[in-house]
Amino acid sequence: MKAGDLRHRVTFEQKVTTYDPVSNEPLVRWVEFATVWAAIKDLSVREFIAAQSTQSEVTCRIVTRYRDGFDASMRARHDGRIYNLHGALRDPVSGKEYLTFPASEGVNDG
Repeated sequence: MKAGDLRHRVTFEQKVTTYDPVSNEPLVRWVEFATVWAAIKDLSVREFIAAQSTQSEVTCRIVTRYRDGFDASMRARHDGRIYNLHGALRDPVSGKEYLTFPASEGVNDG
């Protein structure tokens, strides 16, 4: 992976659930896990058609250098957009060089 490809500043967030001390209702919020350089690549037409044939919501890939702790339960934020992650794929050679996250654009829910 070329460093020049990683030109987007992407913040990965994890969901944290706490409980209201009075009502005991769950309170969900997203907190920053890490902000890293990444590449956000839209699917090619061929990939998009293949994804649609399997009822997939995936519309892009987010690629970043490998880092412990990343997982598909997180979401990514870039340039005012939210991306839902649909997996975390390690590189096929060492498994420790980069991660690819299939993603779809989501909704900003706080």
